[in-house]
Amino acid sequence: MKNGEEVPTRYLLGISLTEKPKWQQFLLCSSGFFFGYLVNGICEEYVYNRLKFSYGWYFTFVQSFVYVGLLLLYGFTTSQMLNPWKTYVKLSSVLVGSHGLTKGSLAFLNYPAQIMFKSTKVLPVMVMGAFIPGLRRKYPSHEYLSALLLVVGLIAFTLADAQTSPDFNIIGVLMVSTALIMDAFVGNFQEAIFTTNPDTTQTEMLFCSTVVGLPFLIPPMIITGELFTAWKSCSYHPYVYAVLVFEAMATFVGQISVLSLIAIFGAATTAMVTTARKAMTLLLSYLIFTKPLTEQHATGLLLITMGITMKLLLDRKDHPAPPQRKKPQIAVQEVDSEKTSLV
Repeated sequence: MKNGEEVPTRYLLGISLTEKPKWQQFLLCSSGFFFGYLVNGICEEYVYNRLKFSYGWYFTFVQSFVYVGLLLLYGFTTSQMLNPWKTYVKLSSVLVGSHGLTKGSLAFLNYPAQIMFKSTKVLPVMVMGAFIPGLRRKYPSHEYLSALLLVVGLIAFTLADAQTSPDFNIIGVLMVSTALIMDAFVGNFQEAIFTTNPDTTQTEMLFCSTVVGLPFLIPPMIITGELFTAWKSCSYHPYVYAVLVFEAMATFVGQISVLSLIAIFGAATTAMVTTARKAMTLLLSYLIFTKPLTEQHATGLLLITMGITMKLLLDRKDHPAPPQRKKPQIAVQEVDSEKTSLV
């Protein structure tokens, strides 16, 4: 009975996760995430680098409407909300800034160069988790080491690309670095919301943060003139909207999946999964768009594999100890007093 109260029911696109073993939960969530964001990566490479369209704010704006439409079709209504709107105002202001800067940075950096910076996300996520109210997480040394191997591997991989097709710009570096810090905060804040209010659903998190985030997108589009430029360019190439809608539908699956990972496994584990996904996206970018591979690419892939293997083996070794699973649940009760400051 107590366990039933401590472990909320989780669904992934209608599939119940709660009664499944942890490895099945992880596999289902990771698969949905990989699918959604692999499609996203291919679409972004096509739109930004092949079509030379660099309207990050406008594209995020269009795709937000697709998210809202899909969530309404999914059956979500605001009467199902458990958290106050002000919680999502805090979350969305950072989330929208991160998405917009990430997409906008593609105008100044090629896609692999952007991934080089974003691949370091797991480290600030782990560090910031120690300071977020409602979490105060501490990670074992092997998690930092496996995260470091992943980061160094991806950087080695993308630096090899920079030698053959450099496309760096200081504005792009500043934009993607700011987005990186914002991403680290977002992941931990989302985990804190799930921790302090365990009955919060992934659909609530996505719907509310998207609806609240839409108005935040309008000022930068107007100030930069992107709203009118993008509208005019896309009106000459209306098929771009079809690409954006298709990308948003796939990313919707990825978003729900990543929120499920955060709710069940935490922000740091999710960040490591997203880092592994970036490696796969980058590799597919080379295979699909026929870019040259070098020995440095192979070294980077080897380090990435080592980092993932270390994470999986050592986590599996620690997994049988039941007391460790109860720690976050005890923290939930201790953390209830901090709930007011969080939201």
